[in-house]
Amino acid sequence: MASFKVSENFSATFNLSSSSSKFRDQTTNLSLHLRGNSTYPVLISKLQSNDEAKGRSWRTFMHRHRINGASQNYITDKYSESIFPVISADCDYDSETKMSANVSATILDKLKAVRLWLLASENQNFSKLKLCHRIYQLSATNLTHYLALQVLNAEQLNESLSSIGLLHLKSASPCILESIKNGIQMLENLVDYRDINDYVPSIECDNMISAMRERVSLNAAELFGPSDRKKGVSIMATVGREAMANDALITDLLRAGANVLRINCAHDGPNVWKEIIRMAKSSSQMLAKPCRVLMDLAGAKPRTGPPMSETDELMVSSVQILMCSNGRIPDDLSPDGIICVDEELIDGLKMGDVVHFSDGRGKKNSFKVVKKFLHVDGSVFTVESTRTTTIRVGTKLYQQKGSKKISVGQVFKLLKADKFMVLKVGDLLTVSRLCCSPTNSTTAKLIICSSDHLYDAVKPDEPIAFDDGRIQGKIQEKNADEIIVLITHASPAGSKLGTDKSINIPKSEVQLKGLTKKDLADLDFITTHADMVGLSFVRNVNDIESIQDELEKRKQSQLGIILKVETREAFEKLPDLLFHAMQYPNPLGVMIGRGDLMVECGWENMAEIQEEIITVCAAAHVPVIWATGVLESFVKSGLPSRAEITDVASGMRASCIMLNKGDHIADAVLALDSTLHKEEKITLANPLLPPLNGEI
Repeated sequence: MASFKVSENFSATFNLSSSSSKFRDQTTNLSLHLRGNSTYPVLISKLQSNDEAKGRSWRTFMHRHRINGASQNYITDKYSESIFPVISADCDYDSETKMSANVSATILDKLKAVRLWLLASENQNFSKLKLCHRIYQLSATNLTHYLALQVLNAEQLNESLSSIGLLHLKSASPCILESIKNGIQMLENLVDYRDINDYVPSIECDNMISAMRERVSLNAAELFGPSDRKKGVSIMATVGREAMANDALITDLLRAGANVLRINCAHDGPNVWKEIIRMAKSSSQMLAKPCRVLMDLAGAKPRTGPPMSETDELMVSSVQILMCSNGRIPDDLSPDGIICVDEELIDGLKMGDVVHFSDGRGKKNSFKVVKKFLHVDGSVFTVESTRTTTIRVGTKLYQQKGSKKISVGQVFKLLKADKFMVLKVGDLLTVSRLCCSPTNSTTAKLIICSSDHLYDAVKPDEPIAFDDGRIQGKIQEKNADEIIVLITHASPAGSKLGTDKSINIPKSEVQLKGLTKKDLADLDFITTHADMVGLSFVRNVNDIESIQDELEKRKQSQLGIILKVETREAFEKLPDLLFHAMQYPNPLGVMIGRGDLMVECGWENMAEIQEEIITVCAAAHVPVIWATGVLESFVKSGLPSRAEITDVASGMRASCIMLNKGDHIADAVLALDSTLHKEEKITLANPLLPPLNGEI
């Protein structure tokens, strides 16, 4: 028994939770009537009122724990089974409090030193902070504090803070300096022998912490619009051409819970995009539900063109058919077929010329040149026919000049675009940017890619991945215009590879060009139709400068900007990217492009990477979009996997969760909306659960 001196008046009856190891797994229900300044022989323990909910407002207690002769002091506001103090019989409350106060003073000194360190970092980065727009000044300053804190080895301090029931510094990322100030005030209260539960933070400090924690939610609402969920987590659904064939799709998505639609400019074109946005506005107005539109620029990322296969005959109609003698396929062009002509005579053709030939049945036919590409190597044209006709290998082409026939050349090869090809481990794949790729005897599998920097960057034996890493290979050979790839990873039955799939070269030194010609053309449409623009494959501050210059030309200071973190370089430079983006008033967000990031950085690092991105953005009060692969099985097949449900739970810490296209996307959005509402109810009912949406 130890002496416990009580210096307060009590009239209630208390239950005694024993700190003795003998009673470690149970509560000893002893009635203890405390009156006046009497001294009672009791075990050192927490006192809980009979009508008091357990774990809510227990009194702070001081523990001393002896291990191998060494004494460790604890201050805690909750009972912990890991702490079983051994108190000597001659120890009274006052002496124990003084020992604990000494511990508090030590932690207090450390916290004060950390506070000075953060203020010094703020002063050191004054010039950088001064460049930030006024609406981001507070956020940029907090980000500076966060980065300064990462330099310190604060693990021991965090353990000490946790041991006395104070906030872990990492959990305070939205309001670091104010949280540390608050902790200092609380510890000063303890050092002065006052009860921590009697501590009331200053109104100024409390208001500042609340305002900074709320800032992420306010920024998210500015970017994504209002959400009917209490924690403000938005649902983003990706839509494309399929919305044109299903008039109810967008209405179903909004009714199911989506409040943001995403259009990927790597697919379709302005006519399709315009119709999607028109349908979105109509559905939004009909349902009285807000809907924002994000349009992602395609960027300079290499993507697959159509898989091509040789054929004896080719249908020519209004589809996009190339005719060439040699040369490279123009950037961002995905032809439906290629007519390879063996003579350079076609170089004299111009737009509007008509080329005649005899079709497969011997009937005279023709097609018209609708475009000539001037800035590519070789002779490359787009041709079309007003009626469907067939052309065969060996067909002679000519122009009619009066009564004369002037030869244009003879077809020596025809290539037709396939929807997809199937690749297996051990297959050889040719990736080419040539219009008329020469037949390779070692491989019959050919795919088009017009990206210049792909061929400039890769070297033999370097890895290459397709479709977010679902298909992987190794570079066997390369030249200026073609790459031969040995497939090293695919599904056992073979993996499908189609058009517009990502190509990643994680070990190659890639020199991306920034905004492409297509991006600039698409930006004209985006600035007049969308609420946000997604900056794909951002790598450094030059990319942000480029997009801001273009937006300034178009007088678009209110267009939201989403930095898509899809490369290792972007991840490593994320703080610099945020500081630079905060120099402008545009609403700002970050998308975690987990598909490309996994290929670039390795799947084994993804958990740490996405956690770090969320924490850094929380410190900068920047909303995060949790993207790529969310409920992917559900979207495609109608049934989710257990892992996908867990992934959704992790994604709830972000401000927005994005779903990709699929046949069951409306059902997936409805399920996600239901999950978000249920999780919010659980979190609100249980204050011990971690908060959502970065609100620590």
